[in-house]
Amino acid sequence: MSKTMEDSIKRWTAKRKTALVIEIIQGKTTVSEASRSFDLTPSEIEGWVDDAKRGMENSLRANPLDIREQYEKQLRDLQEAYGEAMLELRARKKLQALLDAQDGN
Repeated sequence: MSKTMEDSIKRWTAKRKTALVIEIIQGKTTVSEASRSFDLTPSEIEGWVDDAKRGMENSLRANPLDIREQYEKQLRDLQEAYGEAMLELRARKKLQALLDAQDGN
């Protein structure tokens, strides 16, 4: 682990998260090493890496989206996925009720 990272970080500021993500991108550490070293979940660190990649991609666009637009798009995508999951769940419940009714006859 780099000397720039402190061993006992109490609060993960944006600056500290950025330093860790840069170390991961540069190959100086891995998500699993950082997870063990700083007692963080791999999914939390991977989320920071994903956020950083989205931010870099957006900043390099000819017409960058503002942060609100990014979050609104992400929210729409999540709502769409949630709606699809709910439809599938309802369909499975109806199918199960029909199968149970057939077994009962």
